Amino acid sequence: MNTEALVLQKFVQLVDPHDCTDAKDALSILQAVYDTLVVRGPGAFEPALAVSWDVSDDSRSWRFRLRKGVRFHDGTLCDAAAVASSLHRMARPDKGYTLGAPGVWHQYLGGARITAAEPFELHIDLEQPVADLLDILVQGFIASPSSLATLDAGQRHPWIGTGPFEIVTAETGSVRAQRTAHHFGDPIANEAVRWQAVSSSVERLAQLQSGAAHVATSLDPRASKVLEANGVMRHVTLDPVAIIYLLNAAQGPLSDGRVRRALSLAVDRKGLIDNVVGGMAEPLDGFVSPLHFGAAEHPAPHDLRRARELLGEAGHQEGLTLRVDCPTSLPDEAEALTIALSKQLKRVGITLQVRHHTDREAYAHMVRHKEIGDMCVFDSSPLSTFRVLYEKIDSRIAGSWWQGYRNAAVEQFLDTARAEADAESREALYREIYLLLQEDPPWLTLYNPLRATGLRGSHPEFCLSPEGVLDVRRLPSFA
Repeated sequence: MNTEALVLQKFVQLVDPHDCTDAKDALSILQAVYDTLVVRGPGAFEPALAVSWDVSDDSRSWRFRLRKGVRFHDGTLCDAAAVASSLHRMARPDKGYTLGAPGVWHQYLGGARITAAEPFELHIDLEQPVADLLDILVQGFIASPSSLATLDAGQRHPWIGTGPFEIVTAETGSVRAQRTAHHFGDPIANEAVRWQAVSSSVERLAQLQSGAAHVATSLDPRASKVLEANGVMRHVTLDPVAIIYLLNAAQGPLSDGRVRRALSLAVDRKGLIDNVVGGMAEPLDGFVSPLHFGAAEHPAPHDLRRARELLGEAGHQEGLTLRVDCPTSLPDEAEALTIALSKQLKRVGITLQVRHHTDREAYAHMVRHKEIGDMCVFDSSPLSTFRVLYEKIDSRIAGSWWQGYRNAAVEQFLDTARAEADAESREALYREIYLLLQEDPPWLTLYNPLRATGLRGSHPEFCLSPEGVLDVRRLPSFA
């Protein structure tokens, strides 16, 4: 029996496949239509368009052997030249745009020699070593060369990839894709999938309960508990996105590492989680989640006495006022979080002076231009330890979200790690960085949210991708 899976999510839109996005709703569609050279598996990278790869000892030269016989939806062959054309476009300084930050991929692939050495062998020779290049290439969506001019013209449809689904209709808030006849991946259970935008999580939950939909994503983890008594599977997973406050280490009181450390010690993360998100999160002990490569198992202490001592050593015995920028969305709980944090910090003599922002894009540009007060509510999304360090913490790069932090020891470890081709050795280096950044924090790290997804029926084998994205290729049959 032919089946069509109906997926409800907050947003449904076709974006440029070569821009950088952490939007899980957009990635769900992208990953159904386009393939990449590699995919992120539960514990390691796995083959996709590339069946194998090698990297030089200095992590500059990469060789990918491609899967033969793969064709785009327009019938053209996906060979090394076709793959190179997508990666060249991805590497352009005008591509890779994400909210407030242009040219994300250019900083890694710009200046690289990307060549088709043989019909099915791709070479990437980098200007600088990037041992974690696969972290970049998991979002290197390969599009048919025939579609690139259309994409450059700003037209988002038709998308032409090699993935197991081909888009057949794309309307405002609704996209439908049909399973292709031939794909190298695992068998696909559903003949078609339709993504439908339903902005309210309450309405998504109601439609799933009524049987009007097969899947609903980004449900309220607490409200969705009712599913378990209604024959609908509720899948809860840790989101690697970090909820944090960026700290202005360039000027003001938070340029003093003792004050940044005092902030971290003063926060009761579990208390914030209980009060702000009803317990639906896990404490974030370091600058990356426990799902990240190289994260150490080292809980962040809660020590009010030591926090007061550090503030006193920094000259704030009589108290301290910090200017805080707070958006009204992304994260949606930002205002409630800031209120709860303010109550906690008063215990050590810190007062928050809050400025609210309703325009989230303008807020992102303010952060990128280093115009925050002393701290601002933000998140950190890449599931790549290297990208987080390079783009947000390395003072020599001074990336879009960097706010003046400097730590020479961290940067020395990063230089060693980015050239270390051996994964085990590189992971050990990242663990050292993790511990250093707990002692000298660039941010105030708080928690990783829990996300809930609902599916009709019982599907114990179901799980989201490591990034927390719904992979419709792996959905069960809803016949």
